[in-house]
Amino acid sequence: MISFLRGTVAHVGLSTAVIDLNGVGMSVQATPQTLSTLSLGEEGTVHTSLIVREDSLTLFGFSSEDEREVFDILLSVSGIGPRLALAVLAVHEPETIRVAAHSSDSKTFTKVPGIGPKVAGRIVLELAGKLVPHGTAGSPATVSAADAAWKPKVIAAMTSLGWSEKDAAINIDKALADDPEVVFRGNVAEILRTTLRWLGQDISRTNARAGTRG
Repeated sequence: MISFLRGTVAHVGLSTAVIDLNGVGMSVQATPQTLSTLSLGEEGTVHTSLIVREDSLTLFGFSSEDEREVFDILLSVSGIGPRLALAVLAVHEPETIRVAAHSSDSKTFTKVPGIGPKVAGRIVLELAGKLVPHGTAGSPATVSAADAAWKPKVIAAMTSLGWSEKDAAINIDKALADDPEVVFRGNVAEILRTTLRWLGQDISRTNARAGTRG
């Protein structure tokens, strides 16, 4: 098993990165949060999980061992494949997932695009006893909302994923308009997750409206 990759970051895309290991490029699929920790041309490390299929070998990368562990456990749920498990980690931090599974909070999982009430119920049922919270979900640093020191960092993370600075700033403001607590805590990873989740929901709403008009 390939437990981790450490090498020069040769490419960072919207959903994948390539790590150069002494001339061999290893492609990994990862969440936007993990990808935002990698900088082109610099050394990067990702913890990995190798998914073996009849016609493919796919590496999934994570910024921490805890993320990888939660990913692997999510795969034990019937009907949950690697793409959906990765989507869960793109929306929620590992500790949030642990708390939701431990407390049978299925609503937390319905916030993930592609997961409805039925699947969410199956997740909490099958994860019972498998995921135990380490502590309090999330540990954001308290930062004054007026400082907004987090914003340039979130914008930088989004521009590295393909958005322009203008679009990133606009979407961040829209995503956080109804969630002042997230703004106040000022945690970059949490704000990035909130913005990306809002963007996913906005795309779904737009497609639904287009379908209705059609």
